Order: sequence, then C-alpha cells, then structure tokens
Amino acid sequence: MTMIHELGVVVAERELEARGINGERRPVVVKLGKPHPDPLGDGKDWCCPHQILGLGDESVMATFGVDSLQAFLLGVRHLKLELTERAATGAVALTWLGKPHLGRLNIYPEPE
Repeated sequence: MTMIHELGVVVAERELEARGINGERRPVVVKLGKPHPDPLGDGKDWCCPHQILGLGDESVMATFGVDSLQAFLLGVRHLKLELTERAATGAVALTWLGKPHLGRLNIYPEPE
C-alpha cells in the first residue's frame, strides 16, 4: 500500500544548484514539513514530510520517529541520502552557495 503524504506547513527549505556534465545549471529545492503525529499510528509516533523539487520524483516522502525531533532529523538524513542517489543517477553535481557540502545536511556522522 502506497501512502500519500502532504507536505503541509514548510518549516525548513534550501535551494541547491544542480550542474550537469554539459554545464547546464538548474535549481533543486528541498523542503521539510512540520512534524506531526503519525495519522495511521497509535498517537505516540511522529511523521515528518519532506520533498525534493527539480531532481526526479517530486512526490512528498516522510520519515517517522518516536518524537517530532527524531522524525525531523531522520527527514534531514533521508533528504541527504536521496539527493546523493539522485545526483549520481542524473549525472549532476549538487552545490549550495557554490560549495559541494550542501550546507551540512549530514547531521549524523558518515560511516567510516
């Protein structure tokens, strides 16, 4: 069963730039919605909707946590993983303010 999520109120947004191998540049926008109680849960778990615009599938995704902060942090982590995968698939380099680090979207340390 596919769950359709709504982004709702946007609490964080960042515009990145995708640069193709041919030099083409285009904006990529990531958005995080306000975490809310999981509508299908027992009222204890939380959901954080998020979306990527301009780099493949633009449907709203969601991450879940035991509280709103965990759901939000997992949403940030999921966005970074999705961006990395989509950039590789689309043969583009992503930058933020001209730098390749994407503005520290990696809250959790990378595995060594």
